Amino acid sequence: MTHLSITTGAGVFDAIAAGPPEGRPVLLLHGFPQTGLAWRRQIEALAADGYRVVAPDQRGYSPGARPQQPEDYRISLLVDDVVSITEELGWTTFDLVGHDWGGAAAWWTADAHPGRVRTLTVVSTPHPGALATTLRTDQDQRRRSHYMIDWRKDPATEERMLADDARELRDFYAGKVPRDSADAYVRHLSQSGALTAALNWYRADRPERAIGVIGVPTLYVWSTDDSAFGPAAAQETERWVNGPYRFETLQGVSHWIPEEAPETLSHLLLDHLRAHGKH
Repeated sequence: MTHLSITTGAGVFDAIAAGPPEGRPVLLLHGFPQTGLAWRRQIEALAADGYRVVAPDQRGYSPGARPQQPEDYRISLLVDDVVSITEELGWTTFDLVGHDWGGAAAWWTADAHPGRVRTLTVVSTPHPGALATTLRTDQDQRRRSHYMIDWRKDPATEERMLADDARELRDFYAGKVPRDSADAYVRHLSQSGALTAALNWYRADRPERAIGVIGVPTLYVWSTDDSAFGPAAAQETERWVNGPYRFETLQGVSHWIPEEAPETLSHLLLDHLRAHGKH
């Protein structure tokens, strides 16, 4: 793997890359509280199969693209980042993969730019429309999502997460993320302003428009022990995709699928990519 600096109008994004430059391009979007390192095992698997893989540290996580105001993390700007990064890489079309908040950004990008996204793979995060529906109708999902309200409103969230050698932040990984990766995430988010920037993804205003039904070939991978997203939202997601759709459930796996079940996820991802488009 190599490290890239990708310069866009929004700033400079750090990224991990692997695979032949002429390989079919795949962009991997991480979530909270992680970096592009979360995709390490998938990067290795895809690159070994000849894909060109890039996993950027997203807005707020890259020091060179770290605005401090919550309004600078609106979903439309996150989508613009995806487009700008891929344009800078010279990719007119690409396969898009996202986990957690990266999954939300991936859903919105596929909705806004279906002609650019060859295939979509989302890990853990249900379609935003499905999540909105279940937040209205499903008490279990409302309970699971309540933490987001606290993080938006409590100005002491950063201080609490980083106190006592970042004990609360470390607890998020629940022993499911490799220790060296968890240490790297904590070091990264302990940089000045980094955790506030990451939390601004939650604190930004609501999307400026409604999201639609997704028409690109989509793989959605959810796990039964996910603490943030319950079965109602996962099952509702199918109603929001009218293109080729595959839903996979991983039994006994937590929210941290890319690192807890890396071989299974890599296998599913490769199957999906091979099924839609030439390699």
